[in-house]
Amino acid sequence: MKDLTLEQIEKCTGGVYIGDESLKQKEITGVEKDSRLIEEGFLYLPFVGARVDGHDFIDQVFEKGALATLSEKDLEQPKGPYIKVNSVAQALKDIAEYYRSTLDCKIIGITGSVGKTSTKEIIASVLSEKFDVLKTEGNYNNEIGMPLTILKIREHHQIAVIEMGISGFEEMHRLAKVARPDVCVITNIGTCHLENLGDRDGVFRAKTEMFDYAKNPCFVVLNGDDDKLIQVQDVHGNVPVFFGIESNQAVKATDYKANGIMGTDVTIQYYDEVFQTRIPIPGFHMIYNAMAALCIGVHFGMNFEEIDRGIRKLQAISGRNNIFENKGIVVIDDCYNANPMSMEASLKVLANGSGRTVAILGDMFELGKDEEALHYHVGRVAAREQIDLVICIGKLSVKIAEGAKTGDGEVLYFETKDAFENSMNQILKEGDTVLVKASNGMQFKTIVSKLKE
Repeated sequence: MKDLTLEQIEKCTGGVYIGDESLKQKEITGVEKDSRLIEEGFLYLPFVGARVDGHDFIDQVFEKGALATLSEKDLEQPKGPYIKVNSVAQALKDIAEYYRSTLDCKIIGITGSVGKTSTKEIIASVLSEKFDVLKTEGNYNNEIGMPLTILKIREHHQIAVIEMGISGFEEMHRLAKVARPDVCVITNIGTCHLENLGDRDGVFRAKTEMFDYAKNPCFVVLNGDDDKLIQVQDVHGNVPVFFGIESNQAVKATDYKANGIMGTDVTIQYYDEVFQTRIPIPGFHMIYNAMAALCIGVHFGMNFEEIDRGIRKLQAISGRNNIFENKGIVVIDDCYNANPMSMEASLKVLANGSGRTVAILGDMFELGKDEEALHYHVGRVAAREQIDLVICIGKLSVKIAEGAKTGDGEVLYFETKDAFENSMNQILKEGDTVLVKASNGMQFKTIVSKLKE
């Protein structure tokens, strides 16, 4: 990693280097917090968790070839050099912030209440038609994962597409201070993390903290159909580009045709030009993602043919609107996470499924004082979309069941996931289209695994 020597790491973290002085000018080859993934020349980050203390594995990482480790403790006879810091978590951000300052790579920061990951995926798919692109992998979008992603950027990367997730105020400031995005994308402002942010106005304030550390000039792309985001008229003198479907924006979807769970054909008016494409992943919300990708592709000098090709190559990832078929059952695996907005979007996708439509829904967390009303609302959405069978799992999801019973579909309730899993083979049948969705803490991935058996 160019310009990231042990001496520089000591300096940017404010830590104290302890060990062989002759090694201070050596550059690390990577950074890792999982001792099992350490490679030759890596810097190890020993985080202290609820059950595991990473410091316990320091001897092992040196045996695997680590160049050095950080440490919050004084080490007795370590097998290699270490940098003593007050906080490994803060040191990680400090290292990533310094490393970012040495990079020529353009960084696209993406946030929003719903659609961060799918927007990141489609933007990366488009840009990869012309550039060497790094993107956030998995759930590496928080104050540990995002700096680690920045530290994976190498000299050959031209653009990094970085997802930025938060749950409270000032988190976005800390993330953006590290990333210093050249491009800012906000998908929407919804009802998530209300336990910490209070209401949608709070969500808006927290998400737009990104702008405070954006590069200038900065290219800003916002959802113009969102009543909060449309208020943003200037970011450090830069006028945002708005996209929309329901409102009259410079970038606007003028025609679209849903092809069931096979995706959507869409026509987009891009200023005075017309762009047509096919989005291979279903869902009305994917049209917004495609418009964001179009805006960014054009910004980076891509032509419509390249952008269209990138959109058509988009592939779903596990747990994120990933569709597969097994034993005659079509499964929409969207179990990674959930809030009221994403639940509604997924139920609309399910409504286009063939055969009997079945929604397996679970609790949504961090919704604050309105959590019962918001769960009830999701049930009402399922009723409105005429889902044939709504299966509700979890203590909060009893309210989803109540809402779903306002429609004509069948509703089943299970207090626990185990109770449902013991009965699922008798409930689900060949020809069903099944949506699986809940907050990640519900661990609905086990349901998906059973549906793959």
